[in-house]
Amino acid sequence: MRNRISLAVVAMLMGTTAIAQDNVLHIYNWSDYIAEDTIEKFTEATGIEVTYDVYDSNEVLEAKILAGRSGYDIVVPTSDFLQRQIAAGAYMELDKSLLPNLVNMDADLMAAAAHYDADNAHAVIYMWGTTGIGYNTAMIAERLGEDYEVDSWALVFDPEIVAKLADCGVSMLDAPSEMIPAAMNYAGLDPSSTDKADFEAGAAVLQAVRPYIRYFHSSQYINDLANGDTCVAVGWSGDVFQALYRAEEAENGVEIGYVIPNEGALQWFDMLAIPADAPHPENAHAFINFVMDAQITADITNYVWYANANAASMPLVDPDITSDPGIFPTEAASAGLWGATVYDARTDRTVTRMWTRIKTGQ
Repeated sequence: MRNRISLAVVAMLMGTTAIAQDNVLHIYNWSDYIAEDTIEKFTEATGIEVTYDVYDSNEVLEAKILAGRSGYDIVVPTSDFLQRQIAAGAYMELDKSLLPNLVNMDADLMAAAAHYDADNAHAVIYMWGTTGIGYNTAMIAERLGEDYEVDSWALVFDPEIVAKLADCGVSMLDAPSEMIPAAMNYAGLDPSSTDKADFEAGAAVLQAVRPYIRYFHSSQYINDLANGDTCVAVGWSGDVFQALYRAEEAENGVEIGYVIPNEGALQWFDMLAIPADAPHPENAHAFINFVMDAQITADITNYVWYANANAASMPLVDPDITSDPGIFPTEAASAGLWGATVYDARTDRTVTRMWTRIKTGQ
């Protein structure tokens, strides 16, 4: 009943706006990041036909958005990228009168996201999570011993340890603004620093383990972990849990764990935003409001295993998800999380050059 009422409200809201524009919507989102029936339910509720495209890195999205005329009505940048794209005029301010479901959102998490977007003027949290370590439990035990506890970035940043795992496959995200700060943190430095010497120290950590890294990619590791083709991946929390879910569905005997390292990890927010030149902004608002419905958000979290910021959805989320500290961190783990730093153009070029050298092993 709750869902039927919510869908009726969406349809009613659309009644005054859909006539003024084409009944279509173009969405650009991360891969493997929505429930199987979300789009179908939205179209059923509103009559709006959706074109849904995917990407697997913030850099790919940023290139399209900053070039302008992307043709997309909704995109999902991560919070630090959102901040600098707002500064570039890439997004329109939200019309919150069209978003009654904002009342469902967790005030504390929205306040944290407001660090990147003052007053949450341009975007709403879609999902959030951490960047940590996914691993194949059996393969780690076989190579490092049954008593080895995966609880530190040493698993991927200590050359002596990573060398023992090279044969089973270690991967890292192709995300310099996440990987270099994580390495800086492991080296005892502030991951939020923009000092070039600190970046060089982080790059040195990564260069030391580069010979043992199979690849850098921001989505391939999901299937590779699930199939047992790799044994360790620095990845996004929900992606690792998707790999676990796929392995369980396949009944292939692969057991996967996820850990937020003791040294701390990045906390990020993926944000629903409307490009400044979006061709169908009213339809975009309708979709954002639809996703903020408690049941719809819960359905997405139950499918993708990512934490959401929708307080009203929590009773509807699978208890196995809400109780998992890898998805919803404990208070102790939360204390060690850091936010992303927004780099200026010069710093961004410095980090990008370092990352190219790391990936190529130069």
